[in-house]
Amino acid sequence: MQNVTDTTIRLSDAAMQRVRHFLSTDKSALGLRFGVKRTGCSGWGYALDLAREQRDDDTVFDVDGVRVLIDAQSLPLVAGTEIDFVREGLNQQFVFRNPNAAGECGCGESFTTEDMGEIGESIGA
Repeated sequence: MQNVTDTTIRLSDAAMQRVRHFLSTDKSALGLRFGVKRTGCSGWGYALDLAREQRDDDTVFDVDGVRVLIDAQSLPLVAGTEIDFVREGLNQQFVFRNPNAAGECGCGESFTTEDMGEIGESIGA
């Protein structure tokens, strides 16, 4: 895995607008939960959801007033990621620019890292 010294998570203006919309519709949400799960043909898939609790192992980033919560196992895999929200025709989706990704599958659903096996064992893959 690339040695990423910038652990900051960034949200583009479009992603920020979309996340704020989701947060405004659910008053129980504390912020955005961002992490990874084992999935897809390349190994890791991004997981985004509204955070309704802060866990003991969470790192919390304040991104222009939006709290982004990341669990300790996911943090090394997503550190430095920029989250964007794009619309192309009728499709719309979050897009991730992750400096830790060594490769992505053709469909864009998952990614791999150079140290995937070692990190996968710590996440329980």
